[in-house]
Amino acid sequence: MKITKQRFGMLSDGTKVSLYTVQNKRMSFSVTDYGCTITSIVLTDSEGKCTDVALGYSTLDGYINGNCFFGAFIGRFANRIGKASFTIDGTKYQLDKNDGTNTLHGGFTGWDKKVWHAKAVSTKTQSGMKFTYLSRDGDQGFPGSMKAEVTYLLDDRNNLTCRYTAVTDKATPVNFTNHSYFNLAGGGTIENHLLKLNCESTLDIDAKLIPNGKMLSVKDTPFDFTSEKRIGKDIKLVGNGYDHCYVTAAYKPEDPHCGAPLTDSGLVRIAEVTEPSSGRCMTVDSNMEGMQLYTANWIGGIQGKNGRIYEKHGAVCLETQCFPNSPNMSDFPSCILQPGEKYKAVTVYGFNF
Repeated sequence: MKITKQRFGMLSDGTKVSLYTVQNKRMSFSVTDYGCTITSIVLTDSEGKCTDVALGYSTLDGYINGNCFFGAFIGRFANRIGKASFTIDGTKYQLDKNDGTNTLHGGFTGWDKKVWHAKAVSTKTQSGMKFTYLSRDGDQGFPGSMKAEVTYLLDDRNNLTCRYTAVTDKATPVNFTNHSYFNLAGGGTIENHLLKLNCESTLDIDAKLIPNGKMLSVKDTPFDFTSEKRIGKDIKLVGNGYDHCYVTAAYKPEDPHCGAPLTDSGLVRIAEVTEPSSGRCMTVDSNMEGMQLYTANWIGGIQGKNGRIYEKHGAVCLETQCFPNSPNMSDFPSCILQPGEKYKAVTVYGFNF
């Protein structure tokens, strides 16, 4: 396993930003300390051909100025919080309204726009990067000082493991995810990708994509991927594309901490994606009870890496997380992390090519 470091650029205040590449014999991923952002995932086939299966930008400026969250780590709270507010122990907290009247991915200045402390790490079977960040009390409107840790690890079996931990000194919501956009063909749309989800329900949402507390069976609907199906088969039947939270097999309503997991055990298989023409496959395993399926509905016309213009539905995001708006939904698993507890979330992206 090999880890290399190079300069990626500099912020306007003079802060240096680095890019790290972790490589085994068949694949590599690159990640920057700016937002713990995964900038590339490169797979090398048996003939030596390399294919980058992750969307992103070629330069730091792209990530600074972009708003698509390509490859970014999302915190403090991934996805949406309705009406940009929540109440804990009788105290109401007001957040940024950066998605209409709601909060999306933490607000106007999310953790994807912060420079994290980086350190190379290795175990007997994995190598990668660990990033740490201290979010002060009141950051983004959230209570409590939170210490967060993000670790991306690669092994020789072509598994990319994402581990997230956090501790806090005040009760506060927590919901972390990685927002990588995947295209296993390396170009075009993902409408011909085959997708299987081990998820029998989705969260019912309103017109602003905020869950209302109900869970809907996917059976006999366009949302049913319990058997392998082309992503594009029913995509026109769901409006602009998929942007919905699926309920995974990790959902255990009897466990009050399943929304803010205190253990990284209990991984379940959530998704399997196959690109038929190349035969490349990706699996997703996690201990999170939710997964946002997003089919890149709003990236059409954006210039990405190497000058390439991305197409609408040019990628698929599989964002493992707790349920959106869970700070305001008493029937959802609690996402509230208490002082003395440690949040532990893990997701594994496995590649077969």
